[in-house]
Formats: sequence, structure tokens, C-alpha cells
Amino acid sequence: MAAKYDGLSHCKLALAFAILMDLLGVISLLLGVFAPLEIQGQDFGDLLVYTGALLVLFSLAGWVMWYSGNIEGLTSKKELGGTLGAVDRLARSLSRRIRIPRTHSSPT
Repeated sequence: MAAKYDGLSHCKLALAFAILMDLLGVISLLLGVFAPLEIQGQDFGDLLVYTGALLVLFSLAGWVMWYSGNIEGLTSKKELGGTLGAVDRLARSLSRRIRIPRTHSSPT
């Protein structure tokens, strides 16, 4: 029986990373803009704004990985009759480790 994928089962780690970085980045940005963060006469609001912007930028990498991991229907070089290169084998092995298929047992 072939493995069946449903919902957000592809690349869950990349999705969790992207959402976590977005949440942390937005919280940091909002705290930097709206909270009076002054310690011993020095304002730390700018630091939080820059940190939040950087975290949101990192989340972009997570969203790209998640989106590209969910693309269906692409034919590989091996299916077209070519041989896989070292980079293709490495990418495929990493993808298999991250993406664990869910199998649904059907009553027979």
C-alpha cells in the first residue's frame, strides 16, 4: 500500500520553525516599538526592533523550505532516465529523514 499524506504532514519541522520565528519576531518588534525599555538611562527598544526584523527574515527561510517541500508532482531526474548526482542523493536522504509518511490502515 502506498503512503498517504494528508494536511500539513510534509515538512512539519520547517513549518514549526517558520511559525516560531514569526511569532518571536513580531513580539520582539511590538515590544521594541511600544514598550518603554529603558535601563539605567539607555533605551533598548531599537535592539528589539532590529532583532524582531532579523527573526522575521529568518522565518522566510523556513517558509521557503516548507513550501518547496510540499510541491507535488515534480518528476525527478531518475524518473526521466538520468542518474542522481551527489547533491540530489543528499537532498533526497535529508528529505526522507524530515518527512515521515503516515500510513493509514484500512479494514480488509
